[in-house]
Amino acid sequence: MSIVDIDRFVADGFVKLDQAAPREVGDAARALLWRQTGLSPQDPATWKEPVVWAADLTGEGALGEFIRSPRLAEALDALCGAGGWVPRGSLGNVPIRFPNLPPADDRGWHIDASVAQPDGSYLCSGQPETMLLLILLSDVGPDDAPTRIRVGSHRDAAAALAGRVLDPFEAGPVVDAASSHRPLAYAIGQPGDIYLVHPLTVHAADEHRGEEPRFMAQAPVFLTEPVTPGGGNALAQAIS
Repeated sequence: MSIVDIDRFVADGFVKLDQAAPREVGDAARALLWRQTGLSPQDPATWKEPVVWAADLTGEGALGEFIRSPRLAEALDALCGAGGWVPRGSLGNVPIRFPNLPPADDRGWHIDASVAQPDGSYLCSGQPETMLLLILLSDVGPDDAPTRIRVGSHRDAAAALAGRVLDPFEAGPVVDAASSHRPLAYAIGQPGDIYLVHPLTVHAADEHRGEEPRFMAQAPVFLTEPVTPGGGNALAQAIS
């Protein structure tokens, strides 16, 4: 039996992996990120921006335990195929969303750019080259700015982008319009949970209505082959 529900991933475009790392590892990682920001978890007066970006660039300590999780590797093998993905060395970018502030203007529906260009930039296409991990480093409930996910929208995006390669700012409105009829799900959970998201699943940030800052890493996982309809792994089956 697979560690994740492959049929659910194919149908919905995402799946949740509970406790890829223990909760205490998430708590320790969050403490490291607090120190990186220079802000105080005990003093909301220091929280002056709705979003502050931190990052893990080294994979050291508690932060690295997520990306090296054997449970995560098993889940990626199940969805991408053994040898179908490239191990990461760090979590990468970690947006921290703060409560009780006017929301940032960064909540548009989109897919992540994943097709590498010779100049080092990335574009969007119907044959993406990465998949997305949403790694929860704090408790995230419905009011705590969970990432919003349009269930099943990967099929809409695949159809809308077939044969096209677009700048992310051009692709956003295209996939938004194509998937606007889809029901919503929310990336909620506790420290140590990871959402594995199909690269064509349309998603967006949400306004923070809660009381505690939300910490969540957004980590792309590079694939060894572009996702192509008719391929043999779950990523390909999901858009076939």
